[in-house]
Amino acid sequence: MSQNPKDQEAPQQQQQLNVELGEKEAEGIYSNLAFITHSPAEFVIDFTRILPGLPKAKVLSRIITTPQHAKMLLRALADNIDKYENRFGEINIDFPQEQQFGFPTPRTEKFN
Repeated sequence: MSQNPKDQEAPQQQQQLNVELGEKEAEGIYSNLAFITHSPAEFVIDFTRILPGLPKAKVLSRIITTPQHAKMLLRALADNIDKYENRFGEINIDFPQEQQFGFPTPRTEKFN
C-alpha cells in the first residue's frame, strides 16, 4: 500500500468550534486587579476590583488552568495587545506614584 505524498502535505483542516455565550456572561465583569498563583500542575488567576474608599476587595472570578494553557493565554494576550497598539497607539502603564489602581488622587481643594 502506497501513501500519496500530496495527502501528507495538505494542511489539516481547522475544526469549527461552536461557543455559546449566555446573557449573564455577555455582560462581563469589570476587574482592575488580578492575583496569579501557581503550582506544578496549575495556574490560578483571581480577578478582583479595587474601589476607592473600600478597605477590601472581593474575588469576582477565579480561573484555574494548566501551565500550557496559561502560556497560550500569555501569547494570545501579547498578540492582541500588539494588534491594539498598532491600531490605537501604545498603551501607557506609567502612572504617577501617588496614583494607585487607576484611580485619581483625591483633590484637596474645596468647591463652594
